[in-house]
Amino acid sequence: MNLLDASRIAIMIATPPLIFVTVRQAPRCWHALTERLWDRRPPEPRPYGLPIEKLAADLRRLLHLHGALTVSARPALSAHRVWAVEAAIGARAIEAATALGVPHPSPDESGLLTRTQLSALLTDLAAAGLVLPARTCPFTPDGRI
Repeated sequence: MNLLDASRIAIMIATPPLIFVTVRQAPRCWHALTERLWDRRPPEPRPYGLPIEKLAADLRRLLHLHGALTVSARPALSAHRVWAVEAAIGARAIEAATALGVPHPSPDESGLLTRTQLSALLTDLAAAGLVLPARTCPFTPDGRI
């Protein structure tokens, strides 16, 4: 037996396990390759927060609730609720201002806007095209936003 015959026998013995290993490892290698290619892609732009339609609907709902609470017969009992609704209005107004690119005041250390700041911000949002109810709360002197 010469060297050529020995190499043919070695190739015949080694071929089935090599084919088996290649077939078995191919999906794993393919998956790793595609993951690397996906990681190299730049990330798709994602929105900053909620859609502007959702922010506008929340603001309208909160403004109606604030108006209903301020004209209720029991203002002493609903004072805490009015304060909470005003805080929620301020948070949503800041989110809407950020989404629309409207400059907004930064809240104080407790995270709240004053009524004057809130009134100015709601007026700026309405001027920027956000549809808000006309007479819902006393944030402005004439009750209009």
